[in-house]
Amino acid sequence: MFRQFFQLHRHRTTPGRELQAGLTTFAAMAYILAVNPAILANAGMDKGALVTVTALTAALSTVIMACLTNYPIVLAPGMGINAFFTFTIVLGKGLPWSEALGMVFINGLIFLALSVSGIREKIIAAIPHPLKTAITCGIGLFIAFIGLKNGGIIIANPVTFVSVGDFTSGPVALCLGGVLLTIILVARGVPGAIVISIALVTLAGLVVPGAAGANVTQLPASLVAWPHSPAPVFLQLTFHFLTSWGAFAIAVPLILTLLLVDMFDNIGTLIGVTKRAGLLAADGSLPKAGRALVADSLATLVSALCGTSTVVSYIESAAGVEAGGRTGLTSLTAAVLFLLALFFTPLILIVPAVATAPALVVVGIFMMQSVGEIQMADFKVAAPAVLTLLAIPLTFSIAEGIGIGLISAALLALALGKPRSFTLVGYVVAAVFFLQFFRIFPFNG
Repeated sequence: MFRQFFQLHRHRTTPGRELQAGLTTFAAMAYILAVNPAILANAGMDKGALVTVTALTAALSTVIMACLTNYPIVLAPGMGINAFFTFTIVLGKGLPWSEALGMVFINGLIFLALSVSGIREKIIAAIPHPLKTAITCGIGLFIAFIGLKNGGIIIANPVTFVSVGDFTSGPVALCLGGVLLTIILVARGVPGAIVISIALVTLAGLVVPGAAGANVTQLPASLVAWPHSPAPVFLQLTFHFLTSWGAFAIAVPLILTLLLVDMFDNIGTLIGVTKRAGLLAADGSLPKAGRALVADSLATLVSALCGTSTVVSYIESAAGVEAGGRTGLTSLTAAVLFLLALFFTPLILIVPAVATAPALVVVGIFMMQSVGEIQMADFKVAAPAVLTLLAIPLTFSIAEGIGIGLISAALLALALGKPRSFTLVGYVVAAVFFLQFFRIFPFNG
């Protein structure tokens, strides 16, 4: 049944490989079970309920994506968006978190309308093929940067912006060893190289000293725990911002920001992951893009109803792709693991950041290999592509990186007297980003 439904033979994969890939993706993004509740709890939401809701929304949204698209893409509450939800909408604007959930729901309805009408699909088609390749590479650099940062290999520096961490520190040395181990295992073609590396580094962390005298990997007090009730946040969204003009005026720019960031973060992730999985067509188009965007829209509605910030496609899905995942069976496996994590959260959470960091670094290397497809000898192609590639990790935003690339490509087409080399939809999207960047219409209020 699984072979037929997920078309494993057509995608030249096996159930075992898909299961392994799903485990890899889950291991790379299981941190969201701890991080998302920690961020949203600052908004006054119940932390225990948020742990449950984070797992439930990730599982349900991922199942929707798997069934509608058969893509190896896993969804969960998005990083960055959860910070915007908490620190800008709730704490910054002084709005109740229930109102913020209502804004997420309205955002989802707009998403769904744009997806069903085909507008979001046209936006994907408007991105030139070299920029799509650059997005993949930029996300690769982004993922690798996150891995290096999580592992303490690079740290913030007020003078040089970033610098190397303390390599004599136990956690950093362990992470460096993990990066080297993962590279060697992958280079030797060892099956399950990334999962093996994560497991070995986690085990090694039991004896490597970390912060405050404790070891890097901490054994849990118990292996299983009963899930917390989602009731404190489930179906708690409110829409009082629709009842008065003053509240509505405050809500509109916040909803537009959610819309813009979420849309292009998801588009960038879809392009980057599916391209690396070999799922993009020869002309750079994304088959079943409409279904993928509808699934993403439904996921946004699910997140608001369940009681968390917007659910998005995760760039860590690329880890599963590099482990051999090619179909929705990979994402379905990760979804099941998210549900199991509700009962095994203490065991799942012992995996330290230094164990998953090497996986992210290696995945970033894999995705950067696509840079060879960009015709760097043609400056007209190289300039927007390189700006996109650099902007994604340097702005720490996939959406803003895409915006900078589209603006540069649009302006270059006009300056060279070839306006028809860029699409009308592309010009419109570039103009929207231009208005945002230069505060002519600041969506962030």
